[in-house]
Amino acid sequence: MSDLKPENILLDDRGHIRISDLGLALEIPEGETVRGRVGTVGYMAPEVLNNEHYTFSPDWWGLGCLIYEMIQGHSPFRKLKEKVKREEIDRRVKEVTEEYSKKFSMDAKSICQMLLTKDPSERLGCMGDGAAGVKQHPVFKDINFSRLEANMLDPPFCPDPHAIYCKDVLDIGQFSVVKGVYLDTTDDAFYAQFATGCVSIPWQNEMIESGCFKDISEGENEENLPANQGKKCTTVSRPKRNFLCRLFDRMGCLNIGKTERE
Repeated sequence: MSDLKPENILLDDRGHIRISDLGLALEIPEGETVRGRVGTVGYMAPEVLNNEHYTFSPDWWGLGCLIYEMIQGHSPFRKLKEKVKREEIDRRVKEVTEEYSKKFSMDAKSICQMLLTKDPSERLGCMGDGAAGVKQHPVFKDINFSRLEANMLDPPFCPDPHAIYCKDVLDIGQFSVVKGVYLDTTDDAFYAQFATGCVSIPWQNEMIESGCFKDISEGENEENLPANQGKKCTTVSRPKRNFLCRLFDRMGCLNIGKTERE
């Protein structure tokens, strides 16, 4: 992942987590290491700041920062709205031990300390047991990971698809750090291949008025009939025009005669 932080954790329409922004993600072959200073200030592990070789240890460090921030309300090495230079934050990451308030339970404090260990060889998840070792920590004792990974657990929060989780809509643009980027026709064609699941309100109204959902329901009921029942019907009816044809007809986009309509 290389850049695990709260901004890169999204929720789908059911409330399940989706990791985003994989631009810095790497595929590391077995037995090999990488080196390079990549990530976000305050979330980069000490070995990354020191330009040392590493594998997956920075991701476990990032998980520690993420858990800490979810409990405390700010990152381990910079307080909320604190103005501090990048060099100072890097120094804190490498030299300063994070502080824990009364918000942390014993198990929560324990896992944060084990994930935020400066030495990657002694960090939780980096001692040969990987993710299995992290899952065995007492803080996760009530979680069924098999059901969790299968999206079979009910999330504690499900986002409202019609709500904007921002105090002011105008504030959304202030969070963007990407400026001066313009999409061309190639980008538009690429993004058009993605099925976003979004349907505009006018199209939703047309779909409802056209009765396409009733046709779908009737089709499903006919498909579910026992085979011997289907044989009793000998009447052959004219096939219905497809949904798009009827929809565009209602919108006046098709020139269809009266006979064809019937």
